[in-house]
Amino acid sequence: MLAVVILTRNESAFIEACIESVRWADRIVVFDSYSDDDTVEKARACGAEVLQHPFENYAAQRNAALEKVEAEWIFFVDADERATAALAEEIRVAIQDPRYVGWWVPRRNYLFGRLTRGGGWWPDYQLRLLRRGYARYERLVHEIVVLQGEAGYLRNPLIHYNYDSPAEFRAKQRVYARLEAQALREAGVRPRIYTPWTMMVREFWRRFVRLRGYIDGLHGLRLAAWMALAVGETYWILRRELSRE
Repeated sequence: MLAVVILTRNESAFIEACIESVRWADRIVVFDSYSDDDTVEKARACGAEVLQHPFENYAAQRNAALEKVEAEWIFFVDADERATAALAEEIRVAIQDPRYVGWWVPRRNYLFGRLTRGGGWWPDYQLRLLRRGYARYERLVHEIVVLQGEAGYLRNPLIHYNYDSPAEFRAKQRVYARLEAQALREAGVRPRIYTPWTMMVREFWRRFVRLRGYIDGLHGLRLAAWMALAVGETYWILRRELSRE
């Protein structure tokens, strides 16, 4: 059995279209962290199962879903993502292959409504298709999968409508920066006074040059600069927190 799990928190604007795109799954489970809009009502009206679990961090939420949703395979989809018919067919074939207990799925990202090709936004592989019992998540933010076995790569992408506006993008990056700073602090990282600046330069170079953000023109330049700023903010937050000890 294959279950699609959609993690939600106030995703009223996206949930219906997301559910429609995964109708081919054996089960559709909306794993909600107590939304206070009508996400849950819309999900149930679309025929999805709804489970609720309090949010602690991203890794813990996905681990809770892996524990509670009974299916041989779990395919994690975010509410602002859409699965195509071609991806659905490829997944059906892939889960019959006994060599793999996980599959990496490429994502085609649309930022502010624009397809974004460089800067690490394509193919943006995500390890989302998991055989239950062989995977667990770690890290507070930008969580990673620890897989007990081998993973393969799918060719057909998830479509990701990622951020409606620059303001939303920057707000989310500030949230990630705080969580990332917490993770670094717990890992014992002690940055120097110049670290935020050097990490910003490194991230900009990685995004804009090495990962070819320049192919998206001014759009790519802006994204690379904002991602670099988010890295700097992470280390400024970390230094501030450490100075209070």
